[in-house]
Amino acid sequence: MRIVSVAAECEPWAKAGGLGDVVDALARSLGRTAALEDPVDVFLPAYRSVTLPAGLPVDELNVEVPGPYGPPAGGAPTSGVASVRIRSALTHGYRLRLVDFAAAFDRDGIYGYPDDPWRFGLLGRAVLETLRVEARRVDLLHVHDWHASATLVLRDRFYAKDPIVGPARLASLLTIHNLAYHGWVDRTDLATLGLAPGDGVVDRTAAGIDLLWAGIERADLVNTVSPTFAAEALTPAVGFGLDPTLRWKAAQLDLAGRPRFFGILNGIDPAVWDPATDAALAQPYSASDLAGKAACRADLLEGVGFDPGDGGPVLGMIGRLDPQKGFDLLAEAAPRLLESGARLIVQGSGDPALAEPFRALARRRPDRIVLNERFDRAMARRIYAGCDLFAMPSRFEPCGQGQMIALRYGTPPVVHRTGGLADTVVDEYLHPGAGTGFVFEHPTADGLAWACEQAFEAYADPAAWSGLLARGMAVDHDWASGPAAAYLDADRRAIALAAALAAAPVPAGRRSRAPKP
Repeated sequence: MRIVSVAAECEPWAKAGGLGDVVDALARSLGRTAALEDPVDVFLPAYRSVTLPAGLPVDELNVEVPGPYGPPAGGAPTSGVASVRIRSALTHGYRLRLVDFAAAFDRDGIYGYPDDPWRFGLLGRAVLETLRVEARRVDLLHVHDWHASATLVLRDRFYAKDPIVGPARLASLLTIHNLAYHGWVDRTDLATLGLAPGDGVVDRTAAGIDLLWAGIERADLVNTVSPTFAAEALTPAVGFGLDPTLRWKAAQLDLAGRPRFFGILNGIDPAVWDPATDAALAQPYSASDLAGKAACRADLLEGVGFDPGDGGPVLGMIGRLDPQKGFDLLAEAAPRLLESGARLIVQGSGDPALAEPFRALARRRPDRIVLNERFDRAMARRIYAGCDLFAMPSRFEPCGQGQMIALRYGTPPVVHRTGGLADTVVDEYLHPGAGTGFVFEHPTADGLAWACEQAFEAYADPAAWSGLLARGMAVDHDWASGPAAAYLDADRRAIALAAALAAAPVPAGRRSRAPKP
């Protein structure tokens, strides 16, 4: 197979969340298999922050991308043809392909601009034009979240019968990493994507288009990043308005008789996340020799101004300051946890309102709680290694990687039973002697505090704690052990389905419309 991946993020080049980690790790894992003829092509915007290593060989290709190619000017998009530079380099086990167009991507941040739909629409058009120009056989287009869903929408609008990138030739898989963000484009802004009401893609009376919904409708197969979240996404409580569309997709079957919407559990790269080789740590350690973990704990506590001689449990949390992640639950539970003798180390960036309670607590008790209000890769690794427990009280979590990393680093996670957290952490309270962490049922501060208190009891028993760490560090979440094979299977299913739909006299799977959000 030959696979093209399109995404708004790819670690280490551009990352705002877990999407970037997955796109990178999956492309590398697939590249190590014998199933691919060439490394995966990963198309990524050439953001201002993207820097390639000095001396890395880079190929360049200029492609002409039909307009609209500029932000709205005076209420109307600029039309014409844009010259977009594609910079390509083999690195990290895949072929990184940077879509370089300054008007769209030479900015300080990745997201958060009013013209984001146009920016990522241009990414999609540039990908399609590049594949057409190169005229090289590609079997599967793998798009991630709403940003890359625009590629499928624009393909249906402008390339429906194209012999190279049209849906009859190029199969598609959409992976949903975050169901909460849809990429809504208002009717008045459709022209910035070259769309219009009644054009065959947008209904004549539509108020606009939801790009994620449209991607779900058009993709041959759709997956999300854990089996439990795939089931949760079919419900109104977690479906974010797209649950009818996802139920519609799940009710459709591929040639193997399997649902066209499903979950594949994410993994982590054990070479990237390995306490035995992690250069950010004060001392390496492993499951067979945990001596270095004590050194990492002392180093972390000294670094944040805590007393390393205090034997009380240290709880860490890392993530985006967003209501989804449950930082407010930890802030509300913090006084109760501190009374139990715990200390808290919190790292995150995002919503200042969610940071303020931690700031206030840290001002009052700098010896018990610290807030590192920024994205700091090295500090994150020190927290994973140096804390005794790791909190992930997410209200919902498609998968999450923090809990997997914490397990690998011998730091039992405390998680809400949802999505991928439910799929990856075994509750020691319900399964004594067989658990890997601590799980609470309801996303409340009391639920989180209760689970932490169960963890503190286990922490006080050295024999029980040693067994818990050993079980957690033995869990295999390697991409190569499961997720890569599952994605290859999905890729093959999508390719077979696309070929069958192209040959069918009435391709009902493509023509029937999905329920609207």
